[in-house]
Amino acid sequence: MGMSEFNYRHLRYFWAVAHDGNLTRTAERLNLSQSAVSIQIKQLEAQLGHALFERRGRQLILTEAGRIALDHADAIFAAGRELVGTLQQAGGNRQRVRVGALATLSRNFHLAFLAPVLGQPDLEIVLRSGTTEDLLQALETLNLDVVLINRAPARDGVTAFVSHRLSDQPVSLVGVPDLVSRDLTLEARLATQPFILPIAETGVRIGFDAWAERLGQRPRIAAEVEDMAMMRLLARAGVGLAVLPPIVVRDELEAGVLAEVAQLDSIAETFYAVTVKRRFPNPIIAQLIEDRAL
Repeated sequence: MGMSEFNYRHLRYFWAVAHDGNLTRTAERLNLSQSAVSIQIKQLEAQLGHALFERRGRQLILTEAGRIALDHADAIFAAGRELVGTLQQAGGNRQRVRVGALATLSRNFHLAFLAPVLGQPDLEIVLRSGTTEDLLQALETLNLDVVLINRAPARDGVTAFVSHRLSDQPVSLVGVPDLVSRDLTLEARLATQPFILPIAETGVRIGFDAWAERLGQRPRIAAEVEDMAMMRLLARAGVGLAVLPPIVVRDELEAGVLAEVAQLDSIAETFYAVTVKRRFPNPIIAQLIEDRAL
């Protein structure tokens, strides 16, 4: 298919429906019949050789080819708007990377993963945080290219999630110098000092509870926290000894605001980059994972 044969009107109708997510709403907004809009999209699908939508109940969900077409349509129509305003194209060909990360995950880990591409002038990075369920759903519908989490999702026959293990971060006891400097054995710390712990169902917490049980201690829990940022703040406030990977509080450790008591050799937090099998994978994400995967 030559460029002269491509019908941009078809593309604009597809673009409008993709952003509305509803054929009826788009048809009403454009003052057209549903069948007219549907025919335009089918003609575009015929030209491209790929289905762009699939129906799930009453919802129209973009296929992988549809997501790629929408990215290009966004760029095409944005360039058109810019042309009208400035009579010249600025910014060149930009690539887009959509990254989702568990809201409770360490921001330092986010930055470490993205560090090789941060600041590239031709790259736009879209960051989204949320729950594991929400992020995996966005990944499944191709609204995200990769999800960063600390627990690999279960695989099933419906969605082929691929979990790439990126890093096994050691876990340490960390606290303000006043708590850390006391001359105590680990057993004595478990028996007498307050602890800031991850919530019960996390891998780190399970490992910590097993470690304390082996030492015959029941630690005094000052706080149970899901969010790594909150755990960091509580540790800085001297609420207790935090059980976390040092990468979470790297800046505080370097500044001497917090200090490390001991590394818990039997406990680690594993970080994963999760993708889905795609016919057209994002090459930037593929390279980032290849550079870091264990």
